[in-house]
Formats: sequence, structure tokens, C-alpha cells
Amino acid sequence: MLSPPRPHDLLWLSSVQALEDIQDKWVDDLWHYGLPVVVRRDTDTDGRIPVGVRGMKRGQRAAGWVQAAAITRLVMPETLADKQTLLRSSHLSQPPVQAAITLTDQHWPWSWGITGSTGYALATNIPVLHADSDLDLLIRAPSPPDREALLHWQSQTVSLPCRVDTQLATPFGAVALSEWLRGGRVLLKTSQGPRLTKAPWNSEE
Repeated sequence: MLSPPRPHDLLWLSSVQALEDIQDKWVDDLWHYGLPVVVRRDTDTDGRIPVGVRGMKRGQRAAGWVQAAAITRLVMPETLADKQTLLRSSHLSQPPVQAAITLTDQHWPWSWGITGSTGYALATNIPVLHADSDLDLLIRAPSPPDREALLHWQSQTVSLPCRVDTQLATPFGAVALSEWLRGGRVLLKTSQGPRLTKAPWNSEE
């Protein structure tokens, strides 16, 4: 694997046994290694990768761990934001997919991708979307993006046919774009837990 998995990446594993330390009983009935798990934020002293398992119901979410050697495939959110991929999707008629296609028609000064239930549906073809599904998006932001460009992005997402939630992925965690644009302290989600900060691009703030 060229680079370590990052939060929101989807991972396929080599076996059921590769998913470690799962406590939720429903996982045994519903999950198999043909389905991906999603990388979450956490740390492990043994170097394992923190992952989450999705069920078919909204409340079915389970946390576990995997060894890097057990990963057989990785799909990044950016891969799912490809226009041709979206147009070929079996979920093409769903509002979140239509919304994502609209965003691909413009050039943006950053890399962005699709996460959440829409990303999971695009990657697996499992029908987890419905008419009221949100579109969760991720903007890669190794440094603070241009504010005017972010405001333009936000204005475009407001007019889309579903609710859109965008996160900015900094080198130290992720913040909600709507919070960042409001100014002041924002909630930064990190591998060590959430913290309030005015400088999500500064590891020492």
C-alpha cells in the first residue's frame, strides 16, 4: 500500500477474522469481508488501523480495528467524486448523486471527495440512499484554502437538491466548513478526540 489509510477511506479486508475487537453482535449477522469498513479517527499502541462497520439501519455502527496487512483494497473519497463514476452509478437518480454530479461540473482549487452513506452506496451499490439522504463531502486542505473559494463552494452546495455537509480535512483533523466560515473557535476532530481551536492548521494551538 502506497500510503497509510486516512479517515473516511473505505477498506476491504482479507477475511472476517481480520476485523478485530468488535463488540456489537449484529456485525456477525450482517457484515462479511465482501463489504468495506471505513477508517475512523482513533489511535492504537499496536499500530492497528481504527475502522467502523456500517449496518443497514442508521443506528448500526460498530467500531473495530484491522492490521494493515489484512487490507486488500482501498477506495478514497476522491475516487468516488469522479463524474463518469457517478454517471454510471446504479444510484444515479438519487438526489445526493445528482448533487455530486453538479459539483463535478466546476473546477475547484482543491481535491474533494464523497463520504458517508452516499460514498458507501457508490462504492458498494448497496441501496442505503433514499430521497432525504444527505451528501457528506470532504475537502482536502493541507493548508488553509482561499476563503472566497470556500464561500463560493458553500453557496453552490446550498442550491443543490439535498442537504450537504462539508468537512475540511487539515493535517491534524477535520472541521465543519460551516463552522470555519463563521469564524472563531471551531471543533477539530482529531485521532486523540475533539478539541476547540482557532487554528486547525496549527498542531500546537
